[in-house]
Amino acid sequence: MALPKLETPVYTLNMPSTDEEVKYRPFLVKEQKRMMMAEESKNTKEIIDAVNQLITDCTFNKVDTKKIAMFDAEYIFLKIRSKSVGSKIDIRVTCPDDEKTQVPVSIDLDDINVGMVEEHSNEVQLTPEIKIVFKYPLLDTFAKYTSGSDATKMIFDLTADCIEEVHFNEEITHKVDMSKKDLDEFIESLSTEQFATLAKFFETMPRLRHRIEVTNPKTEVTSEVMLEGIESFLE
Repeated sequence: MALPKLETPVYTLNMPSTDEEVKYRPFLVKEQKRMMMAEESKNTKEIIDAVNQLITDCTFNKVDTKKIAMFDAEYIFLKIRSKSVGSKIDIRVTCPDDEKTQVPVSIDLDDINVGMVEEHSNEVQLTPEIKIVFKYPLLDTFAKYTSGSDATKMIFDLTADCIEEVHFNEEITHKVDMSKKDLDEFIESLSTEQFATLAKFFETMPRLRHRIEVTNPKTEVTSEVMLEGIESFLE
């Protein structure tokens, strides 16, 4: 006798960047197993690959994580996770006052949203004549540049990767028309102040953000902690 097939519920969310409706389902046991194995590996690339595949599978192949902003992918993942195994997660957070003591914290994923900084823009006016237009990094892109140990090279490479257009007065140069050499030389020619102006795009761009308070049991100091990005909400 054939075993019964179980119906999987379908839910709807709105993409943070576009407000577009996306249908999704909870993940299955086989998908949960793949995700858990990736998390246990502590390997950033394996985790991101598993998240990307999970989003594709659970949105019925309608969402391509290679084409959506990182914060959209993070949000979709949390919604899928919440409907799959429950909205409550238990994580450990490092206390800021001594930077070593970890405390358990319970978080409701339904309380977490993509944080939008009011003054944020993907267009950065570098000088009166020069404007830079950025594209938002993908999950893959961000993971590639933030998993290394060289922070200076990371922010340099990430900046170069995300520059989409350079406006000089009325002239616009698109990414496809920029060689890597020319782009690298352009960034290297910036002053420290100008580069810091570009870096603000990444510092203020939309991300999963959730503010909590933790009390260090050793020092009894209560501190505020801002959890950011998908990595903060993996058990």
